[in-house]
Amino acid sequence: MTDTDHKITYNRVMLKISGEALMGDQGYGLHPPTVQRIAEEVRSVRDLGVEICMVIGGGNIFRGLQGSAQGMERTTADYMGMLATVMNALAMQAALESLGVFTRVISAIPMDQVCEPYIRRRAVRHLEKKRVCIFAAGTGNPYFTTDTAATLRANEMACQAVFKGTKVDGVYNKDPKKHADAVRYDTVSYDECLEKNLGVMDATAIALARDNKLPIVVFSLDEPGGFRAILSGRGTYTKVGG
Repeated sequence: MTDTDHKITYNRVMLKISGEALMGDQGYGLHPPTVQRIAEEVRSVRDLGVEICMVIGGGNIFRGLQGSAQGMERTTADYMGMLATVMNALAMQAALESLGVFTRVISAIPMDQVCEPYIRRRAVRHLEKKRVCIFAAGTGNPYFTTDTAATLRANEMACQAVFKGTKVDGVYNKDPKKHADAVRYDTVSYDECLEKNLGVMDATAIALARDNKLPIVVFSLDEPGGFRAILSGRGTYTKVGG
């Protein structure tokens, strides 16, 4: 059975991935073949007719919390982390455009030479024209994670779901890499995520999704074709809330 035999479940989605997802097996930085592989996954979903927003973390280059833990002032460390997300967004844009996918990097911190400033109506228009919009620099504010930025932008763009790409194929009651008896949830409520501290996203992001009834779909980014399969009504994942 082909993808066209399945009903597309969402028409506009937010894909949230960590900066670490771009570094492959390296301990730091960008791994171009990994960036290219993720770009191909995004293109395959775009080819289904789905409008795609993206938010990429910056932890492969600089993580604000780590910087502040080492004595750096938190606000400065967070701004450095935001700039790291712009670098990742530009790398993803280059990979997508090499595949013929029109892309816009839209930054919460204006830097006109390299990307557009965030203007909601303009971003919506890009999506309507089937361009992939990569939202960079988080929310533009310190003390907020890129998970929260992804949920915020998903709501502003009227996305129907946030897709959280991780190393595992859903949400488990405990770490499946450490515990053979870990059990995967098919669905889980927002409140359960918060109460059990399941680590799907940070509490602010989950609360924002809950308040706006925005489902979060947790899936494995390492599984080839996994993103497309879920949007075609198949695949393995956990759905949070909605």
